[in-house]
Amino acid sequence: MVNIGTIQLPDFPLLLAPMEDVSDPPFRAVCKANGADLMYTEFVSSEGLIRDAAKSVQKLDIFEYERPIGIQLFGSDVETMGECSRIATRANPDLIDINYGCPVKQVACRGAGAALLQDIPKMVRMTEAVVKATHLPVTVKTRLGWDESTKNVGEVAERLQDIGIKALTIHGRTRVQMYKGEADWTLIGRIKDNPRIQIPIFGNGDIDSPEKALEYKNRYGVDGVMIGRASIGHPWIFNEIKHFVKTGQHLSPPTVADRVAVCRQHLDFSIRWKGEVVGLFEMRRHYANYFKGLPDFKPYRMRLVTMDSYSGVSAILDEIQETYLVELV
Repeated sequence: MVNIGTIQLPDFPLLLAPMEDVSDPPFRAVCKANGADLMYTEFVSSEGLIRDAAKSVQKLDIFEYERPIGIQLFGSDVETMGECSRIATRANPDLIDINYGCPVKQVACRGAGAALLQDIPKMVRMTEAVVKATHLPVTVKTRLGWDESTKNVGEVAERLQDIGIKALTIHGRTRVQMYKGEADWTLIGRIKDNPRIQIPIFGNGDIDSPEKALEYKNRYGVDGVMIGRASIGHPWIFNEIKHFVKTGQHLSPPTVADRVAVCRQHLDFSIRWKGEVVGLFEMRRHYANYFKGLPDFKPYRMRLVTMDSYSGVSAILDEIQETYLVELV
């Protein structure tokens, strides 16, 4: 078992990464159903939460079937982060996570996310404020460092463990790298091997297949892995990895019928949670991912992203299933 405070996870747990505009409750629902062990909300702005901004408050929506679930917070002000931790705690998640890894300009250039990797003393003060403001386990997600010359995550791991965080997830790139190039897990493995580190260490970055998950488990010794982009349109990846780690065998890939069924589940939840107009609109970013690789799919995608009624989208999904079941036999 892997323990995060009082939270018990299975051996080598698989975590769903918090992804802005992706890991909302509808997406989390299909990932949980397909094997995700621990999930996080989209990252929540501390300033937005303090101001009671509707978008930030909505991100606190969590459901019993999602547990264990963490709310991820980001911000640039120490006192504000402490206060928003108290607000987030009242939403009754299982843990609070702090985002020190987001590299995008809108976050990092405002002194939040990965920007804190340039000011470790402030990162420590901010983390301590969050830890003191909640009775829940606090975890952190970060990167190797700001750039190649400042890969300071080893110091970060020790100092944040000392003030009470219960787990650390490390993305194997610097902020300057953004999402380019190959993730480097070497330093993640060294931190896991550090005898001072007693908390779980999770690796993140480029896990896109069962083979890679098992390879990195064995090579770097991490307690588990966090999966982000590879789960978009393919939530089956969690169960695929679990089966491969356990048996060394591959699960059969999802059929067209499987893809349609999960896409429809995602759509149904999206509409229940957001209403038909918004739910339909926000699902448009997912269709191409669910049906990636199907030959000559573009006409269907164009119809899906322009259809403005649930019944219309549902009819197109039925047509996709019928068409490709025949063509791919």
